[in-house]
Amino acid sequence: MAEDTDLQALTAAERAEQLAADEKATQMQSDADDYDASQIQVLEGLEAVRKRPGMYIGTTTSQGLHHLVWEIVDNGIDEALAGFADHITVTIEKDNSITVTDNGRGIPVDIQAKTGKPALETVFTVLHAGGKFGGGGYKVSGGLHGVGASVVNALSTSLEAKVVRDGQVYAMDFERGHVKHDMQKLDEAPAIERGTIVHFLPDPDIFRETTVFDAKILTTRVRELAFLNKGLRISITDARPETPIVESFFYEGGIKEYVKYLDEGKDVLFEEPVYVEGVENGIMVEVALQYTDDYHSNLLSFTNNIHTYEGGTHETGFKTALTRVINDYARQNKLIKENEDALSGEDVREGLTAVVSVKHPDPQFEGQTKTKLGNSDARAATDRMFSETFNRFMLENPDVARKIVDKGLLASKARIAAKRAREVTRKKSGLEISNLPGKLADNSSKDPKISELFIVEGDSAGGSAKQGRARLTQAILPIRGKILNVEKASIDKVLANEEIRSLFTAMGTGFGGDFDIEKAHYHKLIIMTDADVDGAHIRTLLLTLFYRYMRPLVEAGFIYIAQPPLYQVRQGKFVQYIDSDEELEEILGQLPATPKPAIQRYKGLGEMDAEQLWETTMDPERRRLLRVDPSDAIDADHVFEMLMGDKVEPRRDFIEENAVFVKDLDF
Repeated sequence: MAEDTDLQALTAAERAEQLAADEKATQMQSDADDYDASQIQVLEGLEAVRKRPGMYIGTTTSQGLHHLVWEIVDNGIDEALAGFADHITVTIEKDNSITVTDNGRGIPVDIQAKTGKPALETVFTVLHAGGKFGGGGYKVSGGLHGVGASVVNALSTSLEAKVVRDGQVYAMDFERGHVKHDMQKLDEAPAIERGTIVHFLPDPDIFRETTVFDAKILTTRVRELAFLNKGLRISITDARPETPIVESFFYEGGIKEYVKYLDEGKDVLFEEPVYVEGVENGIMVEVALQYTDDYHSNLLSFTNNIHTYEGGTHETGFKTALTRVINDYARQNKLIKENEDALSGEDVREGLTAVVSVKHPDPQFEGQTKTKLGNSDARAATDRMFSETFNRFMLENPDVARKIVDKGLLASKARIAAKRAREVTRKKSGLEISNLPGKLADNSSKDPKISELFIVEGDSAGGSAKQGRARLTQAILPIRGKILNVEKASIDKVLANEEIRSLFTAMGTGFGGDFDIEKAHYHKLIIMTDADVDGAHIRTLLLTLFYRYMRPLVEAGFIYIAQPPLYQVRQGKFVQYIDSDEELEEILGQLPATPKPAIQRYKGLGEMDAEQLWETTMDPERRRLLRVDPSDAIDADHVFEMLMGDKVEPRRDFIEENAVFVKDLDF
């Protein structure tokens, strides 16, 4: 009776909220009680994993090595999404092994019906065995491939799993996917109150390129996962003496704080980001956005914590709603006249920073890299939930709404001016914009997968490159001097730059909101500049252009940087190209004293003839290319804003902090 009396004293809204909370608590307790071996469903065996690891983790390079960590971390995040965990720790041990701990319910240890073995053993020895594969353990699970703990086990020299349930510690040891010791109860005090501890050492027979974990890669992703899962603390420790790190990430505001982090150091139109959260048909939707005075937009979308580089239906739903709400507000408040065109999607996204995150119970991925969401219900859910909240925000904040509309109107004017400039250029030249630029020496193959575009600094180097190239696969586009800094320019000024127009035209993809990676003429775009300060500046300007207006090229891994040598050493018939001063000293110390070796210092690519340029920088058999890594979008955005943006202070601070690391500087 006391409980009934208390409920009656509450308002109707408070009663509804209290009842909903009680129902959720009851359901969570039921889920906790029901999470046992019956929810571990087995789909197939583990036989082929060690033979064809690339099929399961994509690659056995450094990327695949780090993927092992995320497979285990995702299991802890699943527990957090289900409401049973709030802390995950990742430790790089001194021997370069990994320990991942979560304080969830702990992997079940009772007998799994189909295998007749403990569920703990099944999870680590059978592919696709777990609570996320239709067994009822999780409504939504993190990760993209979900290949699970068994693949990590199969690709590790050793793996130890400990589970703490009901105050009891259970443990199993494995070796290259096979059981080393059966599950046993340990007579030891549990290190955690409850949860799972997984310790594994990657197998060097599988990961032949490297088994050394990069703390920066792990830290960046851990921070991102903490942003995407509000209220979840994720800690990372690097116990190796040469790179000690102890960091902990916790964001009560989730992606709202993510947007603030992305906009650090920028001038924003309003202080607090707009935040949307809701659930529709089992799809959890979160959106956070803020506007800055920048010319570009920064939109990140995620599905089940995976960065959907290629966008998808959730991103489409957000963009559609954003454009519709802003235009409706502008029309209703006479900011756009009846006879004027509506603002385009590209107009309203200028200066936008946004994060769109959905958690879908059955995500369907598509696209070149399987990072494009295809579920139509995600589009509808994102559109409806975001439009309702954002429309209310615009109505309740008319001053901010006016700033957003005014920014869109300025972007629209710049876009129209750019369009007119293109039309004038076409009329003057008699050519369509789609025609290839005159100074482009195109390759003869029409297969973009084998085609390479070299962007070469200077006409002299461009001439040598054209003579020395492999004409079937290699195209050459010379550029003169330093292109426009697009970080500080509107689209009309960007398109007024001849070098940039030539680049856009040569690639064939379009740019900005109209970009289509499927139309790319080349799948390797190679920046080839001099190995000096000016060359580095030109390279940075080009990377800024690609990142701001052709970002899918970066995210697809199509952008490369050529590595021309600094020196040529010649002694008789001996000829060698050298990349650094240290290597030069080493080589000179190994050569006989006579005859005196001739040393040529290459201050620019133009000093090389066609044969030398081919041998050192363009020959696929001998050249060295650096691929621009798309994995750290947050740091890239900060660096471009700092180095190329309007604010002087952050750039000066960066130079002062890092000048000590510069050994040789050419002027």
